[in-house]
Amino acid sequence: SIHHAANPPEEQSLGNVASRPLPLALGAEIICDDLKSISAEEARFIHQAWLDHLVLLFRGQELSDDDLVAFTLNFGELKDPLPTHQREPGAELKGHPNVSVISNVVENGVAIGVLGDGEALWHTDYNFNERPYAATTLYALEIPPAGGRTGWSNMYAAYETLDPDLRERIQGLTIKHDETYNAAGMLRRGYEPEDDIRISPGPSHPIVRTHPETGHSFLYLGRRLRAYVNGLELADSEELLDRLWAHAEKPEFQWMHDWQVGDLVLWDNRCTMHYREAFPSDSRRILHKTQTVGDRPVFAPSADTLGAHPRAAAM
Repeated sequence: SIHHAANPPEEQSLGNVASRPLPLALGAEIICDDLKSISAEEARFIHQAWLDHLVLLFRGQELSDDDLVAFTLNFGELKDPLPTHQREPGAELKGHPNVSVISNVVENGVAIGVLGDGEALWHTDYNFNERPYAATTLYALEIPPAGGRTGWSNMYAAYETLDPDLRERIQGLTIKHDETYNAAGMLRRGYEPEDDIRISPGPSHPIVRTHPETGHSFLYLGRRLRAYVNGLELADSEELLDRLWAHAEKPEFQWMHDWQVGDLVLWDNRCTMHYREAFPSDSRRILHKTQTVGDRPVFAPSADTLGAHPRAAAM
């Protein structure tokens, strides 16, 4: 079921660009005929809308990889080249170095992209790195007739609506984010398996993170698989993480998107989680993705004096 926001923000515009907020916990559609022709002022307007609404949808775009990269640079520095675990063997030298192909298509026995056709559980990209990604774009080139929707969840709202006892319990705690397995539970190329998640490789980040641009705090969980709350007994860590995830995955924080060819979605990887539903393996799905380098996650206690982010205040 769809959960509508109590008081959705109003539409805003600047020049040839308009921001039309979705009546949900997050998201806005940006009305713009051609992203290749936006001015610097319009780019700043879109950047602010991204911070305000967390996820932006642009319909009907026609973008080359160079166009996609040029647009993404409005939101930070791109990772160059992409990590090898995001490329299939045999595809390392193909395509734009800043663009990853998200696809189930196989040509001449070699996958042209990554992630196949299965379900991708709720997660935050690159949480297993010291500096997780900030902005992410996903641009639709081919879309299956059924399935393959992408969902996003508002982690500002998840934090603001936590039970007070749980919110107090997680203050100052950190999660160690396992680096060896992906969101589908598959061992990443170049890594050795490690059964004990308490000592497996991966960075530790605060459970409550402060956004470096908005100054508001939010819940930062990364992904459920092989996470560990530092300093706790393993059973206590699992119990706490189960409680946090049961709350964070509530539908009222989410938006599920039905893709169309020409859709571009830009999201804030820091304060959202995202999900991909499975689709039939005999259909084709091709999307191109870019990501920008982010900051090391930190918690700034002074952030709580700001109150809730506007997209969480109405929850």
